[in-house]
Amino acid sequence: FNVTNNSDGGGITGMLQTSAAKPDGYTLGAVTVELDMFPFQGKSDLTFEAFDAIAMPIAAPAALIVQGDAPYNSVDEFVAYCKENPGTVQVGNSGAGAIWDIATYLLEEEYDIEVIHVPYPGGTADIAAAITGKHIDATLADPSSFLSQIEAGDLKCLAVMADDRTNVLPDVETFKEQGHDLTVRAWAALVAPKGTDEAALAVLRDAAEKAMNSDECKQYFLNQGIDPTNYIGEDAYKIMADDYEMYKKVFSEHKFNEE
Repeated sequence: FNVTNNSDGGGITGMLQTSAAKPDGYTLGAVTVELDMFPFQGKSDLTFEAFDAIAMPIAAPAALIVQGDAPYNSVDEFVAYCKENPGTVQVGNSGAGAIWDIATYLLEEEYDIEVIHVPYPGGTADIAAAITGKHIDATLADPSSFLSQIEAGDLKCLAVMADDRTNVLPDVETFKEQGHDLTVRAWAALVAPKGTDEAALAVLRDAAEKAMNSDECKQYFLNQGIDPTNYIGEDAYKIMADDYEMYKKVFSEHKFNEE
């Protein structure tokens, strides 16, 4: 592989280049969950339908993370606190309309609570520092950037928005286990331009599956604090399609202010 990094426009440029490439199996690209949001943010008309999915090795769930000495130790206790203190609990996110901001809106809707959305465009490292420093109360974000603080007891994770528990925090329940069907995930997928030859796709998917099932690959992701997934071909494509419909509904119901 000859890797070319093109992150301009939040990744839009690289995704557009991949979609326009010759579908011969020799030009591939990495797309992220933002692909499903761009059309509803007015950033691009590009959708998942422009690609053939090869593999999705990452689908990190949103985790509800709070201060280590916070007066709540479960989602129900957090919700009760929010109801008792409406509009005062500050929840960090990576920017208005970004994935973790949306996760927070879904939490508010599901539990009928109101919190303050605090943007940190610098990402989860800034959010982790803000919670640890008690500048904000909580976040819904990929747990990988918070593992060391959780292990030290400076932060605690109350639940994850996933169908199954994550291997990086195996003792933490899912929202589904607590009776609420909330699934928000930050995924990344390897794709080819739409119309790539099926024989070429088969070779690529088989190779990806073999690599992703290897102990070396799994351990690499776990070392980064990421719970590796193993969605191949149509399974990966279905996640892209399902999330597109979810974000279509979310953005039709909410008007997010760009920060």
